[in-house]
Amino acid sequence: MALPRVLVLTSTLPAREGDGTPAFVADLSRELGRDFEVRVLAPAVPGAPECEWLSDTVEVVRYRYFPARWEDLADGAILENVRARRSRLAQVPFLLGGLATALRREIREFRPDAIHAHWIIPQGMVARRVARKVPTVVTTLGGDLYALNAGPARAQKSLVVRDAAAVTVMNEDMRARVIALGADPATTHVIPMGARFGSIAHDDRQVTKPATRKHPVHVLAVGRLVEKKGFDVLLEAMRRTHARLDVTVVGDGPERGRLEEQAAGLPVTFLGQLGRADLDAALSRAGIAVFPSRRAASGDQDGLPVAMLEAMGAGCAIVASDLPGLNEAIEPGRSGVLVPEGDADALARSLEVLAEDQELRAGLGAAARARSLEYSVEAVGERYRELFRTVIG
Repeated sequence: MALPRVLVLTSTLPAREGDGTPAFVADLSRELGRDFEVRVLAPAVPGAPECEWLSDTVEVVRYRYFPARWEDLADGAILENVRARRSRLAQVPFLLGGLATALRREIREFRPDAIHAHWIIPQGMVARRVARKVPTVVTTLGGDLYALNAGPARAQKSLVVRDAAAVTVMNEDMRARVIALGADPATTHVIPMGARFGSIAHDDRQVTKPATRKHPVHVLAVGRLVEKKGFDVLLEAMRRTHARLDVTVVGDGPERGRLEEQAAGLPVTFLGQLGRADLDAALSRAGIAVFPSRRAASGDQDGLPVAMLEAMGAGCAIVASDLPGLNEAIEPGRSGVLVPEGDADALARSLEVLAEDQELRAGLGAAARARSLEYSVEAVGERYRELFRTVIG
């Protein structure tokens, strides 16, 4: 008996396994592939094959939309790529047109029973225009919901969520915002992206001993080097503390040069974007993982970073900003520490306490690991499979 078919639309997908690009769409698509035949439709990015298989039931097809020499709008985060180089705006209409053309082809040839559109704009918007007869589940991870609030964009978002068969969001605050746009409360669900957890063995010095000059506690910060991640707040906190800590920053982005200048003279290392194995190694060395997220000037903010869930699964003591999504995953004082967004003094104080109190650090890490099981890609995948079984009927 043929499996029902789900067509996944996304603009974020690794070009190669473990290349450092967030893999949450690929991971979730593999989980959907347990019960469905899945085809992932994504824009071309440098170095990615036009077609590949993630598993026996999950195929990736990439569409071209611009001359290859300049085709880089979807190589990373689209909004941040445009902010970094305004000339990339010229690629936007071609990306939309390329997606629409490719989606029409997939409707004819793949004949999906349902569509999973990651992001309201552009994937949800194009699906609504091109494939209105196919039930569509729209997933927003935060950027398109918190930002893009000018009149025309907000109107488009409202049309998309009103017509969706279901909408999924990362936290309760996002759910309220989507419902305010017109989504049906009965079919709007909080289902964060799942994280993959490896068997990471921590350096014992990170969890059983206090910080010393010879063996400082390693602090890890992971994410795109953009305003909403708040890494400048972490660097300012490091300047205000005398705790024996060193910081490793994993990720790349348009803010890197400015952040490296700010970090001059501090025990901070920028590693750039890492593949899966190297990131696991960095997690194994970390006693503390910091996620100092904040609201960007554009209104953009994190929904619930997968990197934070991965750090929880690795058993790191978590320090995070008290923002929607983050404060739903972290139980203050039990599975992590929450600090006011943008408050470098509060962050510095929290790091000092964790640096010296190895029992607290170990207890928070163990509780974070236990808490993370609720956010595993397997657990989240089952929730999505059930949702699509309902949508397809």
